[in-house]
Amino acid sequence: MARLFGTDGVRGLANGELLTASLALDLAVSAAQVLADAGQFEGHRPKAVIGRDPRVSGQFLQAAVAAGLASAGVDVLDLGVVPTPGIAHLTGSLAADLGVVITASHNPMPDNGIKFLARGGVKLDDRLEDAIEARLGQPWQHPTGAAVGRIGEYDGAVDDYVAHLLESLPTRLDGLTVVLDCAHGAAHASAPLAFERAGATVIAINDAPDGLNINDGVGSTHIEGLRKAVVEHHADAGFAFDGDADRCLAVDATGEVVDGDQIMGLLAIALREAGRLAEETLVATVMSNLGLHQAMARAGITLRTTSVGDRYVLEAMKTGAFSLGGEQSGHVIMSDFATTGDGTLTALHVAARMATTGQSLAELGGCVTRFPQVLVNVKNVDKARCDDAELAAAIAAVEADLAGNGRVLLRPSGTEPLVRVMVEAESQERAQGVAEHLAGVVRRRLTLG
Repeated sequence: MARLFGTDGVRGLANGELLTASLALDLAVSAAQVLADAGQFEGHRPKAVIGRDPRVSGQFLQAAVAAGLASAGVDVLDLGVVPTPGIAHLTGSLAADLGVVITASHNPMPDNGIKFLARGGVKLDDRLEDAIEARLGQPWQHPTGAAVGRIGEYDGAVDDYVAHLLESLPTRLDGLTVVLDCAHGAAHASAPLAFERAGATVIAINDAPDGLNINDGVGSTHIEGLRKAVVEHHADAGFAFDGDADRCLAVDATGEVVDGDQIMGLLAIALREAGRLAEETLVATVMSNLGLHQAMARAGITLRTTSVGDRYVLEAMKTGAFSLGGEQSGHVIMSDFATTGDGTLTALHVAARMATTGQSLAELGGCVTRFPQVLVNVKNVDKARCDDAELAAAIAAVEADLAGNGRVLLRPSGTEPLVRVMVEAESQERAQGVAEHLAGVVRRRLTLG
């Protein structure tokens, strides 16, 4: 049986075969038991905080998790609708023993998920997740009387989170006009409030969640609406969040997209100038554009790469005590201020860089010249044979021909008989041609059967 916990908690179709109220309650009970056995509740009455994004299924899932925790003797504070990084922050600031996030991030509305956070708002260790899964359905001692947990509401969640964001800023944003695409998601209240309190003029769009419209043709995965709004309102910049607001993408005043690589590049340079870029190192995944590699080399910044996935970025940042990392998708982690990616925090610091330098977002994002990138998925292949000699020779020949003005990356899928061929080159045509050539070699050498 596949592991219940994925890379970002337990996810699935809400109220479908997997993600039911019963499972949510059982997971909460199991989590309380495992953490108690690990000695994390010794000497005090345990406390948990729970928050969610606005999708309608979050209501019954949050209620089930709260009931499970309280039945296991844990006091619960309901934070309401708050971005994932806000819940992580409040897990720490409210001295909770456990944080629970109910969200499916950028997934469509019918999906949802449950993610547990440890003390301080950090991701729960894999071995604890495995222990929680193993504990499901096992007999346990039910507390009674005064030993059962209490469930209450915490009305200050958004204000506390916004205050935390503002404390991180090096300057105010007076004079800047920004458009914020809130994806009808968790940042619909906190992101506009943070920018307004920082002094910016704010035009908020897609900021009216009804439980059903989250991520529906809006937000960071559907950025065309933001591009249009920025140009129509003559704004200085626009920022698009996903459903739980742990990532953002930007749009400059001309409507051009500024992606996660460009955002990381300009923030790395800003932090280095301020003496706050730990070890003068940026952490990114292997999918980051060659343009980011070249920009960081020019700036004297080391770029350390990891496997694809924010968990790997976080692990590398923790191991090396680095202060900045992220993904091309706009999932940026500023570890001086957050334990996870934070779209609003990222957007505020990009805007602060604009305010500090007087430069436009187009000028700042121009520190990274993006190489055209082509990705071809080759299906029905034996991904274990990617070290094939003829394939390796073909890759070496292409890399020699590109001569530092492009790169090749082959990535076997973790779940399918599929190999992803990614090529970057100085022109779209060149990248497409090389990608199709190598995909042909993969098919010829690795096709199954």
